[in-house]
Amino acid sequence: MNFQVPIAAIGDHPAPAVKRTGRPLLAALALLVSGLVLLPILSIAYVALSGSGEDWPHLAANVLPRASVTTLQLLAMVAVATSAVGVATAWMVVSYDFPLRRTLSWALVLPLAVPSYLAAYAFGEFFHYSGPAQSLVRALFGFTSIRDYWFPDIRTTTGCAVVLSAVLYPYVYMTTRVVFLMQGRAMADVARTLGARPARVFWRILLPVARPAIVAGVALVMMETINDIGAAEYLGVRTLTFAVYQTWLARGSLEGGAQVALVMLAMVVALLAAEQAARRRQRFHGARATQMKSQPIRVRLSGGRGWIAASLVGLPVLVGFGIPAAVFGTYAWRRLEQFASPELAAAFVNSVVTATATALLTVAIALFLLDALRSTRSRGIGAAVRLASIGYAMPGGILGLGLLFALARFDNTLDAFLRAHLGLSTGLLLTGSAGAVVIACVIRFMALAESTMSAGLHKLPPNLDEAARCLGRTPLRATAGVLLPLLKPAILTALVLVFVDTVKELSATILLRPFGFSTLATQVYENASRGVPEEGAAGAVVIIATALVPVVLLSRALARDRDARL
Repeated sequence: MNFQVPIAAIGDHPAPAVKRTGRPLLAALALLVSGLVLLPILSIAYVALSGSGEDWPHLAANVLPRASVTTLQLLAMVAVATSAVGVATAWMVVSYDFPLRRTLSWALVLPLAVPSYLAAYAFGEFFHYSGPAQSLVRALFGFTSIRDYWFPDIRTTTGCAVVLSAVLYPYVYMTTRVVFLMQGRAMADVARTLGARPARVFWRILLPVARPAIVAGVALVMMETINDIGAAEYLGVRTLTFAVYQTWLARGSLEGGAQVALVMLAMVVALLAAEQAARRRQRFHGARATQMKSQPIRVRLSGGRGWIAASLVGLPVLVGFGIPAAVFGTYAWRRLEQFASPELAAAFVNSVVTATATALLTVAIALFLLDALRSTRSRGIGAAVRLASIGYAMPGGILGLGLLFALARFDNTLDAFLRAHLGLSTGLLLTGSAGAVVIACVIRFMALAESTMSAGLHKLPPNLDEAARCLGRTPLRATAGVLLPLLKPAILTALVLVFVDTVKELSATILLRPFGFSTLATQVYENASRGVPEEGAAGAVVIIATALVPVVLLSRALARDRDARL
């Protein structure tokens, strides 16, 4: 039975309110978590500003200008390409009805399952002189040598932008499609009844309404672009991320690498400021349930026009997901023995163990922060939760470098203290260990787990746990017995997403992993660095297959137009 009688109405006397205490222990622990997230940034700033500065003139004159220009060019091209593809495909599947529309509406998300470095390796092989693309050109036109024709070079800044755009446009597609369906649909329907054509509706109604969502999606794309190291290095594009590694490893300058990292961090802050400004201008108007379940009006495209539309909408899927899957699938089919190799098995175990530990720790910490915020409603804890969520905005290279400095200082300080007082030597406990990789991934993906579970938490009645406490439950028992069971879908989703992103993570893992410790991502990267990406085909297939599971689940949710309108 479902009683809707407010507690305060019983006996005409208000029920005693559950007192919210300050709970200083919760606040202290939340601030400790936030401090852990800020630790890499503080470490980089300390190293960059505490040195002699002798490398700065060389970096300012020779490294930063060229790397900054290349990075800005790459960001601009990726932003334009992903916004064009994401917005156009979202508009097509929302406004038109054509063959395979429902299938393509969720298939457009599939490129998210392909890490950018795998896409770069696949595109490099696909467009190589001996690859399928140039072989087809020579067969069709009778060319016998590369001197007989011109073919675009994928190993350029433009080529790198094409690769990154092919796998990152779904960020823009998803955010834009949601706005087109939920916020812009009613206005678009009114405009159509007044005689406006679909193109005019798009330019005058849908595009202005979706502009904040487009900016937010592009900001995510640009942060992923800054974070990339595998694709840029393989394609020979010298970005700021590459400059961090080159300055540190090739020149042996930790101080110089930290200074380049600070420049990158300034770019990230600028991107975050743009994204936050877009969110402040974004407003969604709630629709009635009957309106949300009504079928939107779509212009039907039949015959040749319909198949042309299906081909255009399906092209991003073919490029972003089809090419990597075909290239590595073909290589893996020719090298089935790789799936039984001890090296692949060890890399798979390392990836699974690291990703599992990261997922469990990240979700547990995010749950603690959300519970602390819900139970105290403290501004201080709210600020701590926001600080704990900035890790996702930090490029993996910066995060790994800053954490490496901090862990090395911690290990050396602890070893010196124990040597002086107990005569014991601990050596390096965290530096160069699998635990350091887990810590870095926890910091980086905290925002992912927090946002996923926060979305589920906001769907619950705000006083649900208070009702349980009125019935005699302690705060801990109210959380464990009431909230956690209701949050189970969101918790499982967060676990899966963090697990998959950790399996795909490359830049921080390269810096922090111990010697002889390989994951699926680093194994594929090592083979590609030696010029033989086909030797890592089995690992690439396993990564794509692992990432495909949550992407397919997300895609199916997007396909439920009738029920969810997403």
